[in-house]
Amino acid sequence: MPTKIITAALLASAALFASPALAQDTADQPATVAQPAPAEESSSPFTINGGATLVSDYRFRGISQTDKRAAVQGSLTVGHESGFYATIWGSSIDEYVAAASDQEIDFIVGYKKTFGSTTVDGGVLYYYYPGAEQIFPGYDSDFFEPYISVAQSFGAVTAKVSAAYAPKQNALSIGSGKEDNFYLAGDLSGAVPGVPLTLSAHLGHSFGPSYLTIGKGYTDWNVGAAYTWKALTFGVSYVDTNKSLYSPISGRNISKGGVVASVGVAF
Repeated sequence: MPTKIITAALLASAALFASPALAQDTADQPATVAQPAPAEESSSPFTINGGATLVSDYRFRGISQTDKRAAVQGSLTVGHESGFYATIWGSSIDEYVAAASDQEIDFIVGYKKTFGSTTVDGGVLYYYYPGAEQIFPGYDSDFFEPYISVAQSFGAVTAKVSAAYAPKQNALSIGSGKEDNFYLAGDLSGAVPGVPLTLSAHLGHSFGPSYLTIGKGYTDWNVGAAYTWKALTFGVSYVDTNKSLYSPISGRNISKGGVVASVGVAF
């Protein structure tokens, strides 16, 4: 997502002739996203979890992907007892994200292992924008991004550090050849004793330049709460950044702070 202060006209030009790279990132999703329901015990080494979520605004690293409007999201994960897993995650998006594509689909393959109170998670995420080439044949909108995170639990509180690095790719270009991108984040979450309520805080920084920043890097943060009732999760968070970026369609400041609400169901 672009990160320096630019006009709507410049952003429109970048969206049409540069490669988009705006997608889901588990590190900075609001705490309102429904979590997978606990898998039932069985003899099979595989587990299947999934869910669907309605959010009032889809934010990727602090930047709205839906022009500050609602989005419908869904996910499906197949995991193996060894720690390997594969996930498909999807969301509706606004057309300025990827040359008029109206959806984002992420394919994720990773490995997750817990050692005592420490959990290590790493893998590769591929961002796919179907329909992005319909207006501009040959338009390169898709890219991949390896990631890794280390989470440490302290009783009911968990601290996590995560990093995602997208190597140089056409989709990250801002007109000067291929660029790469690096994202570093820290998260803190904790459960309220005796109540199915979780509080969370997130701080991240995007290092540029690439299409994910369009210029200098920027910082995003959010604080939120999620309440679980049976298979439903209700959440609310405040998301903000230290930049000013405007939608080429509506003129809205899509990087401005705002409240994001959601309701999700998990299985």
